[in-house]
Amino acid sequence: MTADYDTLAKTIAALTEGETDSVALMATIACEVHHSDDRFDWTGFYRVTEPGLLKIGPYQGGHGCLVIPFDRGVCGAAARTGEVQLVPDVDAFPGHIACASSTRSEVVLPVRNAAGDVIAVFDIDSDQPNAFNEQDARQLSGILSSVFAK
Repeated sequence: MTADYDTLAKTIAALTEGETDSVALMATIACEVHHSDDRFDWTGFYRVTEPGLLKIGPYQGGHGCLVIPFDRGVCGAAARTGEVQLVPDVDAFPGHIACASSTRSEVVLPVRNAAGDVIAVFDIDSDQPNAFNEQDARQLSGILSSVFAK
């Protein structure tokens, strides 16, 4: 099963309508996205809790790393640059942090608030190599901005 992004976007919009608590929003999105696609092995948020530091937020899947500095790993790169990180082979990514040894590829998207500040990153790991593409990144970015940037 692969994600039907139109249906996913509508479901998330309906479930999150009127909610303003970021943790509640993250928990709902992590759950819905995780269960929408067989490629998604770990799905979750790392929150910006202080300058240059991410801490684990709501997620689905096995244990995640608790703390990730902006200068380490794929999640750190997304937070530091504010750009989507599409990584077909995590072993080839300099400084990759192996929170789970099963991860082969990942996509990490910056999460921005209405002011445009990066407040978190949304990380999806797959146990399959080259599991994500530009369409995944574009569709997921659209869902995140529709929820967090309003």
